[in-house]
Amino acid sequence: MRRFFIPSENFYNHQVKLSLEESKHLREVLRLRVGDEVSVFDGDGKEFLCLVQEIGAKRDSSVLKIQSEISPTSPESDLDLTLGVALLKGEKFDLVVQKSVELGVTKLVPISTKRADAKNVRLERWQKIAVEAAKQSGRAKLMQISELLDFAEFIETSSGAKILFSERNGTNFSSIKADKKITAVVGAEGGWEDSEIEAAQKNDFQIITLGGRILRAETAAITISAILQNSFGDMN
Repeated sequence: MRRFFIPSENFYNHQVKLSLEESKHLREVLRLRVGDEVSVFDGDGKEFLCLVQEIGAKRDSSVLKIQSEISPTSPESDLDLTLGVALLKGEKFDLVVQKSVELGVTKLVPISTKRADAKNVRLERWQKIAVEAAKQSGRAKLMQISELLDFAEFIETSSGAKILFSERNGTNFSSIKADKKITAVVGAEGGWEDSEIEAAQKNDFQIITLGGRILRAETAAITISAILQNSFGDMN
């Protein structure tokens, strides 16, 4: 099934108006015709079976007619997982965004730390990656992507079971105490400063080390999301 993301404000009278970009994709990439079936999700968790009703020209939007509400291919995990990740160089954070969507992360927060490159903020790009990943993975609810937060602000405003993953000074994964709301944070490529670990502990973060393995920051973010979904979410 060909899937499109359309915000709920573009729904009216049992019809859906595509954005110009999505209309171009329908017309020039997928080469759909009037009467073809597609699905549309609104980013809030709802998905609909639709028929192509009008195909717009280059500067016109296409219109779909809603047939019925359907169940998303991938239901949302019952784990409310916020993942904080220190900014990474190059396209590594792009990969974290994509895989976080696939793994059911609720919210992704880019974090500025003492060893992270705070110049690599590309929020608009990350949001586009999140939309495309939602299309591919079958999620109907968009993962939220926060504005850049300073590490101190992040740990002071976090909620739920709070976990900081570190290459040192932590206990093993089996010691985690959590329920269905978790805030997890993964450090920068250069690791954590001692002062950051101490500040996290003062703000009730559990410090966890993954069996002595030293993972790249992007690998750690992806691995930790999968492990948490397996232990507390729906990947079990």
